[in-house]
This record gives sequence, C-alpha cells and structure tokens, in this order.
Amino acid sequence: MTESRGLVLIVEDERHISDVQRLYLTREGFGVHVEADGAAGLAAARRMHPVAIVLDIGLPGMDGIAFCRALRDAGDWTPVLLVTARGEEADRILGLELGADDYLTKPFSPRELVARVKTVLRRAAGPPVPPGPPAGSTDGRLSVDPVSRTVRRDGEPVELTATEFNLLSHLLRHAGQVFTREQLLAQVWGYAGYRDTRMVDVFVSQVRAKLGDASPIRTVRGVGYSATAPGP
Repeated sequence: MTESRGLVLIVEDERHISDVQRLYLTREGFGVHVEADGAAGLAAARRMHPVAIVLDIGLPGMDGIAFCRALRDAGDWTPVLLVTARGEEADRILGLELGADDYLTKPFSPRELVARVKTVLRRAAGPPVPPGPPAGSTDGRLSVDPVSRTVRRDGEPVELTATEFNLLSHLLRHAGQVFTREQLLAQVWGYAGYRDTRMVDVFVSQVRAKLGDASPIRTVRGVGYSATAPGP
C-alpha cells in the first residue's frame, strides 16, 4: 500500500467538481477531506491541519477570500490553491495578496490540479539549501536564512509565505542577475511556458510591502526583476 502524501482539504460547493478532485488526488496517494462551505472548511482546516487546501472562491456563506484572510490572520500558512471562475480576476489577485500560493481557473484538467498541489507542496518545503552563508541585503538591514527559512528586517522577524520566501531567496542567490517574469515562473514556481505572468508582479509587490525600504528587489523596466548584491 502506498504511503499517504498527507491530507488535502477541498472546499468546494459543487459536488461533481469535488468528487473528481477527490478521485484524482486519492489516486496520487493523498488523503482527502471535502467541505462544501467556507465556515465548515475553515473549521476543518483548524481541526485537521491539512498539508494543502484546494479552495473555491465562490463559496456560500464565507467565500474563499474571507476564508483565506481568516486563515492567514490566524498565522496558518498552509499552502492554499485557489479555484476561480474565469471572470474573477479581481478576486484572484486579492486572494494572492492575502497569502494564497497559486490559483486555477475553471474549467481545468484534474491532472493539472494534482500537479499544482504537488508543486505548492514542493515550494512549501523549499529548494535544497545552497552552499555558502545566509543571504543579506546590501546595507545589512535584511537577513535571510535559507536553513531556518526566516527573514529579519532591522532585527525583527518578517512573516513570508513559502512562495514569497522562495522568490526573495532565489533573487538574492542570483543577486545582480535580471530575470524575466517567465524565467521566475519557471524557476521559482516550476511553471515552464505559463502565460499568466501577473502572478509574479503580485508576489513581488507583497514581498516589497512586507520588507518596506529594506527590500532588495528592483524592477528592471521592460525586462523583469533583480536583487541588489548581498553585503556583509
């Protein structure tokens, strides 16, 4: 018998969709629990501590946006994969800004759902720790420890999601190198050929907001992003 990859919580009010999601995730060795509304889903997340949450935005009662906000406000950084309708771009962006890790737009392949769940879990675990000392910003105000996956600004801890941390540390490991959005999607998110590059801008904005004027990330107009070289 295959060892379980962990429990995935699905919060989806359309039964035919959640049944397919459950089927494909179970086939890949995940345990699955399904809730059909946001309040019950949030209670299940707090009770069951899943490894990942597949969260529909358009839920009855507490919608996915309110769910994500409540989860993050409570300090719960379980990876969240948003499921959205095609016309919900504003809600999708807001969900990312509230700390969701990724999103899928309906209709989507159940195989893509499984691949995305695996990807957010890999990102949450983090890449292999590179050799060398922890990275830091040029003025010494920012420290990034790849072993403990912690960030400090002026000596105070900064809470970053797994994806935000991976983006920041990737840019710092390659300080001075300019990356296009497509390159960052491939190297940080693991999505080669993914067309929606807006997600990169949202996550860069989130990291900058949390780090303030200590952020080392720079916009290279017409190209993408870079980070200032770390100093002592």
